[in-house]
Amino acid sequence: MIKLLAVDMDGTCLDGRSRITDRTLLALREAAAKGMILVPTTGRNLECIPHRLAEGTLHRTGTSDDYANRGLFRYVISSNGARVTDIRKKKEIFRASVPAEEVQPLLQQCRGRSFGIASHVRHRYLLQGRLLTMAGRMIYGRDAGGVYCVRNMEEFILRNSCEVEEFQFYFLTPGAKKKLQAVLDVHPALHAAYTGIYAEVYAKEASKGKALAALAGHLGIQREEIACIGDGENDLSMFASSGLKIAMGNAVDRLKIQADYIAETNRNDGAAKAIEQYIL
Repeated sequence: MIKLLAVDMDGTCLDGRSRITDRTLLALREAAAKGMILVPTTGRNLECIPHRLAEGTLHRTGTSDDYANRGLFRYVISSNGARVTDIRKKKEIFRASVPAEEVQPLLQQCRGRSFGIASHVRHRYLLQGRLLTMAGRMIYGRDAGGVYCVRNMEEFILRNSCEVEEFQFYFLTPGAKKKLQAVLDVHPALHAAYTGIYAEVYAKEASKGKALAALAGHLGIQREEIACIGDGENDLSMFASSGLKIAMGNAVDRLKIQADYIAETNRNDGAAKAIEQYIL
């Protein structure tokens, strides 16, 4: 019997326009109504959780846990597994920050290298400079409640003694990706996941799989009682910590190979149909 359902957001529960459809939301609600613990498991920071899921949670309203009382979700795995948060108690269950001794050298070595710099700090999404912040707000749309602008990322983090959940380096010139790879070669405590336009950089101890295993241990749930749905390489570790593994039709091939089932794409309510068919 499935007791915990971990679901990725972008590319999985969100469609091609970064929206959660009514059918997907209904499927998630039906799973929660049957007593399953629903866990959004995302590369996003906590305050940028999709608004249709997040409206009414403690960190947004500062009031009662009315959303948790509606039974949809209580726990969130955010920043690619750097944090597991109990939003009802405002308590961290798991954390894996970028090591403090790596932060300043990394940012120093990235000065003047044509990177746009962003970070996840205290569950917020910080972007360096107004242009990058405007782009971030356009991308996140109504989910951009946790997006903030800082003038200088290095100065801000050091002045405020911030723990960093994750860095993002956007490639502003054709050679920027190779420059970042060269920088990260001297930072063995960090892991990087690359796309064509940016890289996510986080502690090697941070992964969706480790975060999911930590939450399951906290709740006394066994691996075979966990189901997960994902689409990206950052979901591979989540698959390793789950009993039932579902890959989206738009998932990377490495994930599809590991999956028990392959759903339809995120543009065709694949997550909702998978929950209806294989979980409910």
